[in-house]
Amino acid sequence: MKLLTKQLERLLAQHPLYSGEKDRNPPILVKFFTPWTNWTWYVLEGDQQANGDWLFFGLVEGFETELGYFTLSELQSMSGPGGLTIERDRYFGAKRLNDVRTR
Repeated sequence: MKLLTKQLERLLAQHPLYSGEKDRNPPILVKFFTPWTNWTWYVLEGDQQANGDWLFFGLVEGFETELGYFTLSELQSMSGPGGLTIERDRYFGAKRLNDVRTR
């Protein structure tokens, strides 16, 4: 599965890093998840780096739930049992940060 489409790249261009610092409840732009565990990454902002990789800022649910930075290459490098890889939730609707924080 392609994690980042051209459409998502255009959306991320409208939400560069640090653009939502004053927004206490920013929109979630994309959701990534591991189909073999409960890890989930909710992207709030992102910038393409000079090397072509993407640096994202968002909410990460794993061992802990915290806001932080992660890269597209990190997500693409992970693999699970039977060769499973990180997936993009194609059916994730319009939500804001507080919608998933309060679950």
